[in-house]
Amino acid sequence: MEPEKRYHLVQYNIARMVAPLDDPIMADFVARLEEINGLAEKSPGFVWRLQTPAGDSTSIRIYDDPNWLVNMSMWEDIDSLHQYAYYSDHVEVFRRRGDWFEKPTQAILVMWWVPAGTIPTAEDGKAKLEYLREHGASPLAFTFKERFSVEELLAMQPE
Repeated sequence: MEPEKRYHLVQYNIARMVAPLDDPIMADFVARLEEINGLAEKSPGFVWRLQTPAGDSTSIRIYDDPNWLVNMSMWEDIDSLHQYAYYSDHVEVFRRRGDWFEKPTQAILVMWWVPAGTIPTAEDGKAKLEYLREHGASPLAFTFKERFSVEELLAMQPE
């Protein structure tokens, strides 16, 4: 079996809202959440996403500041995630991120490979993002701009 079939890609990203979710400034973002999450779930290569019983991750708080939102999803490969993020209707929301979120001053997205069947936690995502910020991109934690394959991850591991 090819390594890509035994591993899935996890993406974790955070964003600091310019106002609480119930503020009118955030209304357009909130109105599109269900649609965009549904689009992800129907996209080729989608495996899983972090959500509460309410259907999204907006109530998950792992940072002290309540204005930080977390998002995490799992994909079969980087290309599937890239296609969804930048070439589907998701891009409309992505282009408007400045309306709802502060401009980041450091990395807010990280990706990493996990064995198929693994379900990471939001805390795992937070730790991977901190690792990326501290050590830079590697097969353990990377970005779209600095990608690493499953083979590169496996090459790091002792046999």
